[in-house]
Amino acid sequence: MRRLPMVVSATALLTLGALTAGCSGGGGTPGPVATPLPSNSPSPAPGIGAIKHVVIIIQENRTFDNLFNGYPGADTAQSGKMSTGQTVQLHSQDWIAPADISHSHVNWWRQYAGGNLYFDLGTPGSQPATYPYAYTPQSETVPYWTLAQRYVLADRMFQSNTGPSFVAHQYLIAGSSEYAAGHFADENPNHGGIWGCDDPAGVTVQQLGPNGTSLPGPYPCFDYPTLADEFDAKRISWRYYAPSVFGTGGSIWSAFDAISHIRSGADWTTDVISPETQILTDVPSGTLAAVTWVVPSGGNSDHCCGSQNGPAWVASVVNGVGQSQFWNSTAIFVTWDDWGGWFDHVSPPQLDGMGLGFRVPLVVISPYAKQGYVSHVQHEFGSILRFTEEDFGVAALAASDARADDLLDAFDFTQSPRAYVPVSVNVSPQELRRSSGPPDDD
Repeated sequence: MRRLPMVVSATALLTLGALTAGCSGGGGTPGPVATPLPSNSPSPAPGIGAIKHVVIIIQENRTFDNLFNGYPGADTAQSGKMSTGQTVQLHSQDWIAPADISHSHVNWWRQYAGGNLYFDLGTPGSQPATYPYAYTPQSETVPYWTLAQRYVLADRMFQSNTGPSFVAHQYLIAGSSEYAAGHFADENPNHGGIWGCDDPAGVTVQQLGPNGTSLPGPYPCFDYPTLADEFDAKRISWRYYAPSVFGTGGSIWSAFDAISHIRSGADWTTDVISPETQILTDVPSGTLAAVTWVVPSGGNSDHCCGSQNGPAWVASVVNGVGQSQFWNSTAIFVTWDDWGGWFDHVSPPQLDGMGLGFRVPLVVISPYAKQGYVSHVQHEFGSILRFTEEDFGVAALAASDARADDLLDAFDFTQSPRAYVPVSVNVSPQELRRSSGPPDDD
């Protein structure tokens, strides 16, 4: 367990070319040295200065139609079309499902089907063709619906990428997975357990190819700039709570493990926190960075074939912030890293070669969030970055956050901050901590 100071020394990002230390724990060739950060910072929006803390909670593998089907005022569907031309009714599927569905970039291409959305083309071979056409019973997601009803639910939130977890988590810290000019990582590394600079030599990550293909790519240890580098340069505190694996502090969802200058620099021991459950004690004890990412263990992740503890985990983190001294100055964004292979009826706009991907839910929680509001504005992962960049006066990093909206439709900064009412949690803190550990491999 690592306990960290609230403000860390600045990272000399512009001198990264002098960094000679490679990725630890496995060799391989690091990616190219990071380029200088953009110089133009977005103008702050009126009222956004009330937010002094941003918390980004990242869950796993759900579409909007799967997790919030039938939510009042939201755009959901009860049926979908298969590649055979048959229209099928969505069926209820318990949280603990019998089979995982591929959510690789290649499978995204199959299910996207040129905009036709034929999700049967990605069905696991052990299941009927209708298997992906499913929704999760509301009875199993009560904390999520409660938070949505009290605050804001967005039904036009899209992945910025068209692929699985490794890439999605890179977009949530860097706005991109472009590790070299014109080359984007688009799949998970071909090794389970650890994804990044702690991977063994010989592990690679595939890169984006033409027409839905993936091509051989590099060792998954890169050096592009991230939001954390911008924060370090301006002495803005940040923390990234993630599970550890094999004692290294890295995991498949620990995005900074794939950033060489973070993994081999001081930030790794001061700002990347393992276990992720440390946030449940840090915040009540008076520690919350200006920007915080929270990544779950496999058992708390919402993965279809794991435990049902995800909603309780998220509610526990939100309750901790809501009942703390930080509530009146905080915005919390809860989103899901990819679609998990499940059906969604909205064809995602194609803005570049990497996306947009399918819809995932987004819940915005803050004393300044509108109450019971359903946002129909187009958002993407870059929107969370854009809000954070405007709030703290740092520049956009890549195409996704430069083009994205800033989520301000979810807020009313003219209202007095609303008091927080705790969400009921039916899982003990001990059980949530027992779920901590190596996550799933996708």
